[in-house]
Amino acid sequence: MLSRLAIPLDEIGFRYSRSSGPGGQHAQKTETRVEALFDVDASQTLSAAQKERLRKRVGPVVRAVAQDERSRTLNRELALDRLAAAIRAGLRVERKRRPTKPSAAARERRLEEKKRRGRAKKLRRPPDDA
Repeated sequence: MLSRLAIPLDEIGFRYSRSSGPGGQHAQKTETRVEALFDVDASQTLSAAQKERLRKRVGPVVRAVAQDERSRTLNRELALDRLAAAIRAGLRVERKRRPTKPSAAARERRLEEKKRRGRAKKLRRPPDDA
């Protein structure tokens, strides 16, 4: 089941602050670090089941931070991409694992390998001088 979820920008909050790292005087004066915040409970887009799944996996607020670039606009786009990835990962439904048994050939290979290792270790022993 492939479905696309589009979260409107008005459900995402942004906070801007001064970025750390390179940039010289520009970085000390401008607020280029972007933090994108998505409040799970306040969302009108997500269903109740999706909200519950996100809350369990990510928490009540999904956050993404970007301060890689010197531009606030580029950092905003990066933060949105990271936020989308976090929401996507939080909403992914894990498939149930079906237990399987090793095949007869796999069991045979395992036993043969154990015998081979045993023979190799036996050759390392000192000779019996009885």
